[in-house]
Amino acid sequence: MAVVVVLVVILAGVLSYVLLSTTSTHAATTGSPSGCTGSLSPSLDAPQAGNLTAGNWTTYHGGTSRNGFLPMADVTSVDQRWGGPIGLDGQVYAEPLTCGNAIFVATEENSVYAVNASNGNVLWKTNLGAPMPLSALPCGDIDPSGITGTPVIDQATGTLYVVAFLQPGQHVLFGLSVHNGSVLSRVVADAAAANPLVEQQRGALLLDNGVVYIPYGGHWGDCGQYHGWVVGAPTNGSASLLSYQVPTGREGGIWGTAGIALGSNGDLYVATGNSEATTTFDFGDAVIELSPALTELGYFAPTNWAALNSGDVDLGSVAPTVLPNGDVFQIGKEGIGYLLSGTNLGGVAGQLYNASVCDGGYGGTATVGQSILVPCDDGLIRLAVGATNFTPMWQALGFFSGSPIVTGNVVWAVNVTSAVLVGFNLTTGAPVFSFPLGSVDHFISPGVAPGMLLVGAGNQLYSFALD
Repeated sequence: MAVVVVLVVILAGVLSYVLLSTTSTHAATTGSPSGCTGSLSPSLDAPQAGNLTAGNWTTYHGGTSRNGFLPMADVTSVDQRWGGPIGLDGQVYAEPLTCGNAIFVATEENSVYAVNASNGNVLWKTNLGAPMPLSALPCGDIDPSGITGTPVIDQATGTLYVVAFLQPGQHVLFGLSVHNGSVLSRVVADAAAANPLVEQQRGALLLDNGVVYIPYGGHWGDCGQYHGWVVGAPTNGSASLLSYQVPTGREGGIWGTAGIALGSNGDLYVATGNSEATTTFDFGDAVIELSPALTELGYFAPTNWAALNSGDVDLGSVAPTVLPNGDVFQIGKEGIGYLLSGTNLGGVAGQLYNASVCDGGYGGTATVGQSILVPCDDGLIRLAVGATNFTPMWQALGFFSGSPIVTGNVVWAVNVTSAVLVGFNLTTGAPVFSFPLGSVDHFISPGVAPGMLLVGAGNQLYSFALD
């Protein structure tokens, strides 16, 4: 079994800390010298279930398991706040985050904004440098390409970690102060053996035990000699990176927007797209379990992995879902769901159960207990998951669903087909709310702030009061 695990020692002047041009504008500062502070509503100021950070939404879908569920009182009314959306300098693919009473949103122009949750005023904006124009890349569908993956916030230190794609072709991990946007750290985050021009950083960042984990895949069009990678960057300023290369001959990108899911066992779970292999399995279209040191511990692949490879039918169009009991659910472009044992992914054909769920899954899921909200290109599906199977609870069909989250009794997603924010009753799936957004990007996911729902749509940040 081919395994590539590399501990990269960063060479001075190559992957060392680098001095890069940044600009920052500040309307105000927020909070104390460290940590996430601010005025929090009762719905967010107590510890929550499912790995949600108390009082804050500091990572994709609110927690390291990517469960996207905020327990709170039933939502009975929703109203747009701030008198309208806030205009930003570029397109938003990343999920908005919250730390204390500040909202953070990143754009493809390599800008990070901090916004006062109470009134919508911009507290600060930091631009990290010129993004990569599409004309300078061998393929792709984002122009320009700057910050695409959702950042992560270390609430203990008040540091926001974000990867920017900078000219002339370099992925750089920045640490920014949440209080004033100043740059606290920066390090080139490309693996030594990777070609940055053919790698795209689309998946959400994960922070665990002092390491920021960064997934990579290819650009739209699958150009160049790219691979799936996970890079681990210590937050203590160490000059050493961890890295894992998916051992494909080519491709096998880790591009699902939810990025990496952390299991209760402390292991990392990623899903890959297609490789070029058709005769010998090489970890294309697979679920891979990694240790915190990025050592491969196990994997799963469907029986028809070769056909999925040949047809560009990525299993990794959705990141793995880690359930409360430790099991793992996976779905991809084929629309077949797989239930996997969290203690033994099972190798090829090692699933506990599989069944057709929808036409094709894309983005990131949300979980409420042992149930999963699955975003599909033909709707949104809620599944009840048992020990050895899963069954549909309800289906809201007829639209391309962005990645869902849940606040109390409402499931929120963006109808990508019509650029509309939609809310469904968690129990019945009945539509209950609808708000036009103007324009949106694929796989978009809402976030939350104290008493609020947030959506980055096009180059706008929308806020809705939840009552």
